Amino acid sequence: MPDGFDAGDTAFVLISAALVMLMTPGLAFFYGGMVRVKSVLNMLLMSFISLGIVSVLWVTYGYSLAFGDDVGGRGLIGDLGNVGMSGISDTTLTGSIPVLAFAVFQMMFAVITPALISGAIADRAKFGAWMLFVALWVTVVYFPVAHWVWQADGWIFKLGVKDFAGGTAVHINAGMAALGALLVLGNRVGFRRESMRAHSLPLVMLGSGLLWFGWFGFNAGSALAANGTASVAFMNTQVAAGAGMIGWLLWERVRKGGFTSLGAASGAVAGLVAITPACAVVNTWGAIAIGVIAGVVCALAVGLKDRFGYDDTLDVVAVHAVGGFVGTLLIGVFDTTDGLVAGAGAGQLGKQAVGALAVAAYSVALTWLLVKIIDMTIGFRVPRSDEVTGIDQVLHAESAYDFDASRGQAAPADSTGDWAQGRTAQHPTAGVVNGPYTR
Repeated sequence: MPDGFDAGDTAFVLISAALVMLMTPGLAFFYGGMVRVKSVLNMLLMSFISLGIVSVLWVTYGYSLAFGDDVGGRGLIGDLGNVGMSGISDTTLTGSIPVLAFAVFQMMFAVITPALISGAIADRAKFGAWMLFVALWVTVVYFPVAHWVWQADGWIFKLGVKDFAGGTAVHINAGMAALGALLVLGNRVGFRRESMRAHSLPLVMLGSGLLWFGWFGFNAGSALAANGTASVAFMNTQVAAGAGMIGWLLWERVRKGGFTSLGAASGAVAGLVAITPACAVVNTWGAIAIGVIAGVVCALAVGLKDRFGYDDTLDVVAVHAVGGFVGTLLIGVFDTTDGLVAGAGAGQLGKQAVGALAVAAYSVALTWLLVKIIDMTIGFRVPRSDEVTGIDQVLHAESAYDFDASRGQAAPADSTGDWAQGRTAQHPTAGVVNGPYTR
């Protein structure tokens, strides 16, 4: 290996990449538990398919667009010099690690970001249209934004905006994309009239635990070395998640009179989202403050969908867009070097606001346009009757749970029977919603 290569740093980054990869199936469980029983598999697949589509696009041209040499010196997009990972060998280094290690680490960020969007449009999107959307969205939204934020030539990077691990490029980007998508697709059938409770809170808790675990790779791994910065990021990630959980639960206790498991899981994720951009530049007290503020603010933001009448099924806007804004802006307050608490004035806060607003505006506008075009051409939303029946059975010819077998009866032998055809009206458990908490 060439001079400067560090085996320990490389192992650390590769392990971190594997942890971030685990976050996508973790997200699938988290989201899958929160939807109704008739759309569990569809929700799982909307996350899982991102592992296939984005991985292929990343090595084909995504890495080159995001981290290639800047085109035209404007800081907007990379060139195509690394299409198919050309020009990169296992001996090419970035810092102390191979470029391929960095590329696979960043690939996992690209994979999970569009998967985050899926929770906002659960229960009502065609799977084929979703696959096309993922491919187009990462191409025209995620890859350019990643270049702006993380590439040294990117305009947001050069402005001095701090985003250590993805508050803007991942969370604000995905959260605002979720808003753009749901504004086109509209509300679910029965929104505000029917109970739409989480069907499996154990799945939600499992998913949030996997997300929390993987987030250490997400944040600490962004140091790209096994060093002190990674240690700071790791510690701050843990305490912010805990503080976010406490903040959300305290809000629930005051406003609703009780503590819920879904609130605990959502609060932890809110804290994780908010600390993502700030984890390497604040101290422990700053991380705790960011976590508590995010837990309370994101919990408050959940209520906005009822006030304004938009059906963000799994609160992607409230947790990821709002949480991303909280963490990105609070860098300007709690940054130990450039924040208000360090006596550095409001300059960094202003930069953070510019970066956050620019990503938000670009993402919501481009996503709205993409979803609108797909909906006008091949159709993005399933027919009303299919939505009522359940998209697992209509789109995937499967169901998440075999109710016949659980009652000691024979399940259908193949996918040609009534169960697969979506004729659930004859089944006593069709459409049953379980769980005590309404989203």
